[in-house]
Amino acid sequence: MPHASPDRRPSLAQRLVLVLSEKIHAGEWPAGSKLPTEQVLTEAHGVSRTTVREALSRLQAEGLVETRRGIGTFVVDAVRPGETEGEAPEKGSACDAVAIVELRLSLEVEAAGIAAQRANAAQLEAMRAALDQADDDFAFDLQIALCTGNSFFIDAMSHLGSSLMGDAAPVFDEPQRARWSREREQVFASISRKDVEGARAAMRLHLVNCLSHARAALQHA
Repeated sequence: MPHASPDRRPSLAQRLVLVLSEKIHAGEWPAGSKLPTEQVLTEAHGVSRTTVREALSRLQAEGLVETRRGIGTFVVDAVRPGETEGEAPEKGSACDAVAIVELRLSLEVEAAGIAAQRANAAQLEAMRAALDQADDDFAFDLQIALCTGNSFFIDAMSHLGSSLMGDAAPVFDEPQRARWSREREQVFASISRKDVEGARAAMRLHLVNCLSHARAALQHA
């Protein structure tokens, strides 16, 4: 008798973590700002207080927020200890960027293929909207993870989020950003066509180019 495959669909808490972390990464809630109360989050997202508390606990575990007893939950300052705002990233940040892109290659190439198999119309619409948010590079990656329906991909991308938006994030000049945008458009187009191999190939090309950029930055650090 065949065994039923385990349910990999994201929980309500995981979905809420993605939504809240996206707002933080996009700067809607800047460092030091107070998050809405549990009651407000419950009503805004149509979930229970238990779900909200679980999501906030996960965000705290990821180092995105901190809870101050009797006061509320606040976005953590992204500046690392020992650094000051405006300070140039250390060479370690460039090393981190290379390591992170190497990890993304092993993770996001397959995620793009699975998303091409599973994404529905509503998810594609959300992915398109995320791609159009030029000021939030991470939103598109989160939507691809969400489209897999696999909680492990979603958790992994949520944990990677602060690194992708911090010192280890790649910095592009205008020509590079234009190419980068075209590459991500190709990823989206392949996912929209349900072209599994095309989505994998497009994501692989994009990340290989990101890796080359990160390695070049490391050489000049």
